[in-house]
Amino acid sequence: MLKDMLDQTMGTIQTVVRDHRPTLKSYEAGTVIQVGGGIARIEGLASVSSEELIQFPGGVLGVAINLEPDEVGVMLLGDSDELGAGARVTATGRETDTPVGEGLLGRVIDATGRVLDGGQALECRERRPIERTAPEIIDRAPVTIPLETGIKTIDALIPIGRGQRELILGDRQTGKTSVAIDTIINQKDKGVVCIYCAVGQRATSVAKAVQTLRHYGALDHTVIVVASDDDPPGLRYITPYAATTMAEYFMEQGRDALIVYDDLTRHARAYRELSLLLRRPPGREAYPGDIFYIHSRLLERSTHLSPQLGGGSLTALPIVETQAQDISAYIPTNLISITDGQLYLSPTLFQKGLLPAIHVGKSVSRVGGKTQHPALRAVASDLRLAYSQFEELETFARFSTRLDQQTRSTIERGRRVREVLRQDEHQLLRASEQAAILSTVNAGLLDNLPIAIIQEAEHRLNQALLEALPDICARMDSGNELTTEQWSQVNSTLREAVEKLSTADGSHP
Repeated sequence: MLKDMLDQTMGTIQTVVRDHRPTLKSYEAGTVIQVGGGIARIEGLASVSSEELIQFPGGVLGVAINLEPDEVGVMLLGDSDELGAGARVTATGRETDTPVGEGLLGRVIDATGRVLDGGQALECRERRPIERTAPEIIDRAPVTIPLETGIKTIDALIPIGRGQRELILGDRQTGKTSVAIDTIINQKDKGVVCIYCAVGQRATSVAKAVQTLRHYGALDHTVIVVASDDDPPGLRYITPYAATTMAEYFMEQGRDALIVYDDLTRHARAYRELSLLLRRPPGREAYPGDIFYIHSRLLERSTHLSPQLGGGSLTALPIVETQAQDISAYIPTNLISITDGQLYLSPTLFQKGLLPAIHVGKSVSRVGGKTQHPALRAVASDLRLAYSQFEELETFARFSTRLDQQTRSTIERGRRVREVLRQDEHQLLRASEQAAILSTVNAGLLDNLPIAIIQEAEHRLNQALLEALPDICARMDSGNELTTEQWSQVNSTLREAVEKLSTADGSHP
């Protein structure tokens, strides 16, 4: 039997050898004339195209970005320590691409698809170019569905819609990443796929974000794409584009996706570094002349597609760092003009412990109430204006101790509104919970409660409303409007809960 098997195997081998027809495969080769700083100059690649992948010795990849008559400028995507002048390189004929698909969920990877979480190799059968044209205007639909962040200040005063681009900006260590991570956590069980794109971050910061998402069960619906500060500038530059391509895969399947760019300041610096190394003319702050274009073509890919294209959406939360609260600097103003609004995090509020440190006066959403939950829209319509007036009154009140009763009442209510908007990290709220406490403070029911027990009162009110009116709470959470009778029931329940709390505390409403 063994002899028969050997004879059969030999027959198969002979057939394969006999039928084999060798073919010639042509490729274009070049020679490295200079390498260093994350870029290489190559001569001999006469037919190479822009954004084409270049293969270097040792498996290192590069991307052709500077096409000149006598040489090609290539940004390297890997370690260049082993490369030197005279090395032979080949053009792959393939545009720079990245893996896409369901197999990315829950993984930590880089822009090329290299696994960084120590797990098994990716199970992705499809790759798509990292540079893709943004959808045409005719292919877009209005932004109407809210993206719930679970943060009262945002959902009530600066609402974000699915398909919107909302900039998060502020100085270092003001909680920008925390706001973005909380938004990702709040998408659990809401059908929104999230992509967290970390550009130029320290490895410890990325590890902390991964651990937080895993702890709150949000990693299963999230893809984490990383280019650390130790990676070459070329990899840091292409990472946001690759992450956007991964997000577009889900959007084009009719699903909702959220992408966080953390942060585009470091992305701009990486591009400036590449441009200066390639001897491109510097402009303002040494940035190249097309610095606006690299971010506009990136963020224009986030949108809400029309029903004919599946109705999917891609929401972008780019983060940018300011210096000394200067929001009029070059990169921040570029991004403010590209996006549909901004969340400004104030270091002054952060130092006072008013977290999240979102400055309501300097923050705006250009989509506004069109995407807001009806329950929140009903109670928060006048809250933003009232809070801004309170901040102005509080500033002027410092110069005088003689205030009339109405001004004192306005300031006392404003202080309670500010306390209500305070929210601990990762303590996210549903729409009904936000509507309950905001409705209560709007009606002045908390005016006689000490500020020290406002946080406890919020917990009691939410608990009382959920126990007494679970159906109405579910209706608010699902985005349905309440009737006048239902609002009367809500207000009555909240008033009774405040009276019980006031009695227990010894206050009189």
